[in-house]
Amino acid sequence: MSQVVGYELRGNIGVITVDNPPVNALGKDVRAGLVAALEQGLADDGAKALVLVGAGRTFIAGADIREFGKPPAEPSLPDVITRYDEADKPVVAALHGTALGGGLEVALGCHYRVAVPGTKVGLPEVKLGLLPGAGGTQRLPRLVGAQKALELIVSGEFVAAPKAAELGIVDEVIEAESPLEAGLQFAEKVTSEKRPLKRVRDQEEKVAADRGNEALFDEFRKGLEKKARNLFSPFKIVDAVKAAVDLPFDEGMQRERELFRECLESPQRAGLVHAFFAERQIGKIPGLAADAKSREIKHVGIIGAGTMGGGIAMNFVNVGIPVTLLEVKQEALDRGLAVIRRNYENSAKKGRLTQAQVEQRMELIRPSLDYGDFADVDLVIEAVFENMDVKSRSSASWTKSANRAPCWRATLPP
Repeated sequence: MSQVVGYELRGNIGVITVDNPPVNALGKDVRAGLVAALEQGLADDGAKALVLVGAGRTFIAGADIREFGKPPAEPSLPDVITRYDEADKPVVAALHGTALGGGLEVALGCHYRVAVPGTKVGLPEVKLGLLPGAGGTQRLPRLVGAQKALELIVSGEFVAAPKAAELGIVDEVIEAESPLEAGLQFAEKVTSEKRPLKRVRDQEEKVAADRGNEALFDEFRKGLEKKARNLFSPFKIVDAVKAAVDLPFDEGMQRERELFRECLESPQRAGLVHAFFAERQIGKIPGLAADAKSREIKHVGIIGAGTMGGGIAMNFVNVGIPVTLLEVKQEALDRGLAVIRRNYENSAKKGRLTQAQVEQRMELIRPSLDYGDFADVDLVIEAVFENMDVKSRSSASWTKSANRAPCWRATLPP
C-alpha cells in the first residue's frame, strides 16, 4: 500500500485517505496509491461504500506541476479517475479546504460529492496556460451546463461550497466535526437508501439542452477576443467544452486530451509555469538560516529621484514608512518631488485619496543632497540611471557616509 494513500474500514464504510503534505498534490505516488486503495476497498466484503478524503488542511489541491515537461508516469490521472468512475460500489468524495484542478476532477469522477463549510472548488488550470485534462471540461458541463462551465473554467474562479451545491457541483454541504465525518454520514445515507451509482459522465440533460446552440460558443469566443486576445488556452477550453456538448463522453475525453497536449506544448504554458515557480521562490533566500529574524524597516533611503526611485519612494510612504530621497543636484530632486506630487494629486482627483492624505504622504519624503542623511536609515535602495560608473560611485558614497544598512539595487530591464 502506498505511504501517501491509505485504506481502512470504518463500520461498513471503506475510507481512502490521501496524506501527501502540504496540499495532497496528485504526484505519481498518490495516483498509484489511489488505484491500490480503491482496489482494496472494492475487494473488501465489509465495505458497502467508499469515502475518499484528504488528510491535513485540504482535499486535493491539484496536480503536481513539478511533473510537467517530464515523461508521463503511470497511472495517468485520467486512468485513475476512470477507475473510480467505473467502481461497482458507491464512492463519496468528502471535500474540505480546496478541491482544485485535478483534485476537483477526481471528485467529479466519484459518484457523490459532499463538502464541509469553507470548502472551495475550481478548475484554475487556465492560469498555467492549460485546460483541465482529466475530464474537467467534459464532466463539469454535464452538471452546470456549457455557459457556466465556460465561465468557471476560463476564469479559473474558485466556488465556495454553498454556491457549488446550488450549481450541482457538490451534492450536499454538511456541518460535521470533520470532512471524514461528513463523508461517512453521507455514505451511510447512500447505502441505507440503496441509492444508485450516480456517474457524472451519464448525465446528459444539461449538455443536451446546449446541443446545437452554436451562438453560445460563438459569442463566448467573441468575448475572449477582447478579454484574452493573445492567450492560447482559453480558446482551447471553448473547443473542449463544445466537445462535451457535441460528442459522446468517450470521444469528448479523447478530444480534451488532444487539446490538453496542445496547451502543454505551448510556449505560453512554459512561461506561465515558470512564473508560477518563480513567484514562490521570491521569498526564499539561498543560505538564509531557518531561524533568521526579519529586520524591522522604519526608515528607507533611496538614491535617485527619477521614475524608478520616485515610484519606489511612493510604495514605502503609502504604507507609512518615511523615505529620505537623495539626488546629486537640486534640479533633479525638485523634478522628482514634483512628479511624485503630481501622481498623488491625480489620485486625489479620481477620488482614490483625500487632499489630506496627499499631504501626509509628501511629508514622509525627506529630500536630500547629502549622503550623510542616510546615517539613520534601515535600508538603502539604489535607483540611479543605468550607468555602472554612477552606480558604483553611489554605492561607495553611501557606504562611507551611512551605517552600512542593507542596500538593494533597482535595475531597469534593457
